[in-house]
This record gives sequence, C-alpha cells and structure tokens, in this order.
Amino acid sequence: MGSETIGALGLGLLLVLMVLRVPVALTMLIVGVVGFAQVISWGAAIAQLKTVPVEVLSNYSFSAVPMFILMGVLAAHSGMAGKLFHSTRVICGGWKGGLAIAAVGSCGIFSAISGSSLATASTMTRVALPEMERYGYHRGLATGALAAGGTLGIMIPPSIALLIYAILTEQSVGDMFMAGLVPGLMGLVMYSLTVSVLMRLKPSLAVAGEPTSWKQKLLSLGGLLPFFGVFLVMILGIYLGAFTPTEGASVGAFATLLYALAKGMRLDGLWRSVQETLALSAVVFFMLVGAEMLGYFISVSRISFSISDMLFAADMAPIIVVLCILLMYFVLGMFMDSIAMLVITVPVVFPIIQALGIDPVWFGIITVLTVELGLMTPPVGMNVFVIKAMAPHVGLGEIFRGVAPFVVSDLLRLALLIAFPILSTMFLL
Repeated sequence: MGSETIGALGLGLLLVLMVLRVPVALTMLIVGVVGFAQVISWGAAIAQLKTVPVEVLSNYSFSAVPMFILMGVLAAHSGMAGKLFHSTRVICGGWKGGLAIAAVGSCGIFSAISGSSLATASTMTRVALPEMERYGYHRGLATGALAAGGTLGIMIPPSIALLIYAILTEQSVGDMFMAGLVPGLMGLVMYSLTVSVLMRLKPSLAVAGEPTSWKQKLLSLGGLLPFFGVFLVMILGIYLGAFTPTEGASVGAFATLLYALAKGMRLDGLWRSVQETLALSAVVFFMLVGAEMLGYFISVSRISFSISDMLFAADMAPIIVVLCILLMYFVLGMFMDSIAMLVITVPVVFPIIQALGIDPVWFGIITVLTVELGLMTPPVGMNVFVIKAMAPHVGLGEIFRGVAPFVVSDLLRLALLIAFPILSTMFLL
C-alpha cells in the first residue's frame, strides 16, 4: 500500500473518530501515531510519541498561550468586564439599539486582551444580557449580538487562533497580529451597523437607551483605559521589537494582574483564575501535541503534496483553490471547535497554499475569519452554545435566528477581504 493511500485512509479515519465523538486531541494523536507507524515503522512511531510531547511542551513560542489565557481570565474575574460594559453603555446612551451596540463594542474591546472567543462570549453574556433583558430587548437580538460580538476574540489581536496559526506555519506572530487588526475592527463596525439596520427595519426589537450627556460620555472613557493601555503596550511592544510575543503576553498578563489586585482581587479569586487558566491551557496543549503527531504523519505520507499535484493537473486558478478550502472550513466550522479545526487542517492545506504562491499571512486571516463564522452557525456553533449555557431560558433556535444577520455581515466582510487583500496586509513592513 502506497504512502499516499495510507494518508488518505488516515484522514478518513480522522473524520470517523470525530463523528464517533472521540476527543479531537486524542483523535489526532491516534491517527498520527498509527499512520506514522504504517508508513515508516512502529519503532519510529513510538520514538516520535516519546519526543513530540517534550518538543511541544518545551517550545518557547507556545508558552505565550497560557499567558494570553491568564490575561483574559484575570480580566473576567477582576470586574474589568462590568466596568467596560458600563462605559460603552454610557457612550451609546440614547441610541436606538444602543445596548446591543454597546455589547458588541464591549466584546470587541474585551477580546483585545482576552484572545479567546468563548471567554469573551461567556463573560460579556453574564454582564450584558441581564441589562438588555431588563430594558425589553428582543432576546434573539440580545443573544445574537453577544454571540457575534464574542467571535471578535478570534481575530482582534492578541488572538490565540492567530498565534497558533503563526506557530504552525512558521509565520511572524507580530505580522499575524497586525494583519488581524483591520479585519477585526471591520467586524466591530459592521456588527454595529447590522444592529442599526435591524433597528431601522424592525424598531420593535429594542428601545432607545437612557440619554447621556457629552460630559458623561467623556468621563466614561476612563473605563476603557485599562484595556487600551494593556493592548497598546503589548501590541506596539511586539510590533516594534521591544519584546517577543511570549514576553508581550507575559507583560500583558502581569499588567492585568496588577490591575486586578489594585481593584481588590483576593487570593481565592487569583487561585480560581490560575486553575481556570491551567485547565484551558491543558486542553490547548493536548490538541497541539496531537496536531504535531498528525503533521508528521501527513508529511511522511505526502498526501498534501499529492493533493497539490492534483490541483496543478486540474489547472485550477489559485483563487478557486482558496475558495474551495474556505468552503471546507465553513462546513467543518458547523461541527468543530475553531482551534481544533486549525490544528487539524493547517498541516494539510498549508503546503498547497505555499505551492500556489499565495500570501500565507493573507490566507491565515481569511481562514481564521471563516473559522470564526463556524462559531455562529448550526448545528454546533460553539459561541451559541456558550450563550445558551449562560442563558438557559433562551431557546437555541431563537439564538440562531438572532445571529443570522451577523452571519450575513461576516460573509460580506469575508468577500471584502478576499477582493481587497490590502485590507489585511496594509500594516505589514
């Protein structure tokens, strides 16, 4: 049996195990080890199994992951999220649908130091949904805005998804973060415009918030300063070369910790934050170990190179290949977690992208945006299920209907980024 055939069978087994609900990390590990053994030998596979976890867990670049997670957890547990929503709510005071726009804005700003869509969605739902319900907002609009706003965490830097993509493809983390800035801000603006359009089409969905004076709006900016301070120090430091992404993550986590302690976080709150960070980090690292083993198997089976040869033989235009890959991501996003999707598929598709001469940074941005869409689409829609868990009284169908206009907004944003790559690469040196 040829190595390419073994590679194809391995990918088929991967899908079967995921359908059987085997944990994604374990699925990748099983397929990677067994496939590598079939192509090379069991002795080589066992040797890889002994060395790969050590390589991943001792990789300096990966140490940024727990720091970014800790930063978001500390921000959630220190009361920063509540102050953030209060500030954006005052700024949007008097606007029709202002609370929904404030929720989207809060999600965008919170994600700037969280890096995680699920953490952003769960934290801001806990803070903002009760207020929107108290003011009579339609539950579909309220939960839809929060589900959509939560996805901004996967794009606005520092993003764990962009970090993992950069490490897996050996791209500059600073370049990926800067490339995600404009697309992330586009999402923030377009989600807010979506709320405004919904208000114009169906005013009964929400009421105007309490009017606030310009003085109140200006004073409320103080609640945004901790977020912008941490964000600017971290991003500018990484981009200007003052410190590495790992050091930047540590600086951001330390600054957030100082703020949390200054605002009264006690030892029990700090301990809960550390426990949550360790649990989330363990999940991510287990997936990275599995992805590394799977990557070795795909490399030795040469399945990705066979796919590249097939595409070249079919004489397909590069943009058609990219659209086919994005369609695959869109479909997978309906069933899989975003990080799992990236670590499984990037080792397969990235050699194809390289062979076609496509800009890897631009491709990473549109890939992550497509993955972001999967966080809102049925049947899985991880952000939707997070919000359902936070608000069990809201029906799942109601949340999916509420998020549908924001999915349309994201499809438009994706079309703009594909048509105008400069939108994601304009800040790259």
